[in-house]
Amino acid sequence: MWNFKRSCFIMGLFLGLCCLSVPAPALAHFGTLIPSDDIISQGDSRTVKLEVKFIHPMELQYMEMVKPKQFGVLFRDKKINLLSTLKSTRGKAPNQEKEFTFWETNYKIKRPGVYTFYMEPTPYWEPAEDCYIVHYTKVAISAFGAESGWDKPVGLETEIIPLTRPFGLWTGNVFTGKVLVNGKPAANTDVEVEYLNEYSGAKTKINPPSDPYVTQVVKTDSNGVFTYAMPKAGWWGFAALSTSAKKIKGKDIEIGAVYWVKTIDLN
Repeated sequence: MWNFKRSCFIMGLFLGLCCLSVPAPALAHFGTLIPSDDIISQGDSRTVKLEVKFIHPMELQYMEMVKPKQFGVLFRDKKINLLSTLKSTRGKAPNQEKEFTFWETNYKIKRPGVYTFYMEPTPYWEPAEDCYIVHYTKVAISAFGAESGWDKPVGLETEIIPLTRPFGLWTGNVFTGKVLVNGKPAANTDVEVEYLNEYSGAKTKINPPSDPYVTQVVKTDSNGVFTYAMPKAGWWGFAALSTSAKKIKGKDIEIGAVYWVKTIDLN
């Protein structure tokens, strides 16, 4: 004889097991290198504050970050080592209880030009993905009207070469970049895109309606080129993900070429 209560119990147990078997969506990791301003004009302060973090940008969740392996600036084809200037600090996002370590420094702009700051972090072990993560991160600052040199490579294991001038961008502009791995174009490579969802008071600027809105994904073409239109004012991060030919303790290394650009609203 059919037992309604028993059938409901079995069905509920089955559905519960199915839900447990569905993995939670992975949060995208981003190295961040954010300056206090991306354009220095006459009359502006010449001292730029830079913050170096490892975060989930849209969720605005910090992760613990040890001191980077490399930090510097490319200026007029010369790389300047700034690693010794980094100072550790502690902080947390408004939705976090625990504080995390990140890094910051001040850099004084002395001459006109384009300053491309770059960072190579110490490898981060991510047990959920069973691999190490290394995000080579860059951002450009234009000083006193200079506009040449923003498309120069730094020479990192992987990096994004901007094909769109990476400063002076309006909301709605597109950003186009070329992904290189070991100096060669990376074809058919995933590029994750996230908005730095900074808090205003106790609320986020954006509340994504569902998980696919958190991280946008585009692919590079056969020449390693991608394009994305930025729909909101603020900082946008682009992370082109590949797997390194090297390993650490027998584990894969996810290498990310990360680039940050800022947009403002057209008034």
